[in-house]
Amino acid sequence: MNFLIRVVRLIDGLNERVGRFVAWLTTFLVLVVCFDVVTRYLLNESMVAVQELEWHVFAVIFLLGAAYTLKEDGHVRVDVFYSHLTPKKKALIDLVGCLIFLIPFAILVVTTSKAFVQMSWAVHEGSPNPGGLPARYLLKAVIPAGFVLVLLQGIALALRSFLTLVGRPVDAEDVAAADAAGKEVDHA
Repeated sequence: MNFLIRVVRLIDGLNERVGRFVAWLTTFLVLVVCFDVVTRYLLNESMVAVQELEWHVFAVIFLLGAAYTLKEDGHVRVDVFYSHLTPKKKALIDLVGCLIFLIPFAILVVTTSKAFVQMSWAVHEGSPNPGGLPARYLLKAVIPAGFVLVLLQGIALALRSFLTLVGRPVDAEDVAAADAAGKEVDHA
């Protein structure tokens, strides 16, 4: 069980770091949008590359931030019933949902996007628009990368749910406290 707790901690830590990076990307996106607005409406100048940069950065934020959002339980959920359930019943629903829906879907996206990304890299795909950004293949490579992070976080959620079901719950506070103390979480 301690091994499973370490795996959960490792995946949570990875997605926590990625989430912090994405938070800084949102600040960068705000600056890019402000620049675009100022140049477009005050200077009457519009740049295709800046407009493309806006949606490229937004796509990276969305794709890389999805796993962090899952880690923080921030995805939209219709929890009319879920919110009133016991922790073990919630864990059972989360485990089944991860095993039947989340993990297979993430694997499907990663495997099916492989050829799409490889083709883009092979031709060094760039923007079809004059003045657009080069290296669109880098953006397309973020698709499987983002879903690998979602897959990993889905595995962490499944493991956390399993541990809750067997009476060894791993809460975020337990993991943070163990990290701070530099020792393993032990549930008696």
